Amino acid sequence: MPILGIIASSITGGLVTNSYESIATTTLGTTASSITFSSIPATYTHLQIRLSAQSSLSQDIFYQLNGDTGTNYTRHYIYGSGASAAAGSSLTVNSGSLGYVSANTDTNIFGTAVFDLLDYANTNKYKTSRSLTGYDNNGAGLLVLYSGLWQNTAAVTSISIFPNSSGLFQTYTKAALYGIKGA
Repeated sequence: MPILGIIASSITGGLVTNSYESIATTTLGTTASSITFSSIPATYTHLQIRLSAQSSLSQDIFYQLNGDTGTNYTRHYIYGSGASAAAGSSLTVNSGSLGYVSANTDTNIFGTAVFDLLDYANTNKYKTSRSLTGYDNNGAGLLVLYSGLWQNTAAVTSISIFPNSSGLFQTYTKAALYGIKGA
């Protein structure tokens, strides 16, 4: 019986092992209203943010690019909770959707998100995003798929992420920014 790890480790040729490069990582030592990645180099094809967060309120996590607070964003979502499902959109809003977290400040329950920003440095097109996010709270939880559009052709040099309304990211929230090489 072959051992799959050994077979996989002997693969040569088309296996790409360095497609993702860490650009920056932040772990909060105290509560914060936002996390910003700035001075993002234009040397990658796409960007990815991996978020593990707690918030003071159950709520969406939003993003803004290059400090743009105008109504240049569009959001789409589809979610399921195990008990219900829904879909919808928001047009001409002042931020895009990145994730969703539950208010569990006294527990070890974190919401997670994997957010992709496509063609972020391309100055010939608007920027599109997608995100898969959710949390589990002992059998109750939520899973959300977001997509979005930033109606601007500028290269993205900074990304700010923040909880909706008056929420705060809690201590130990972690956000990591990666650059993605290739097509």
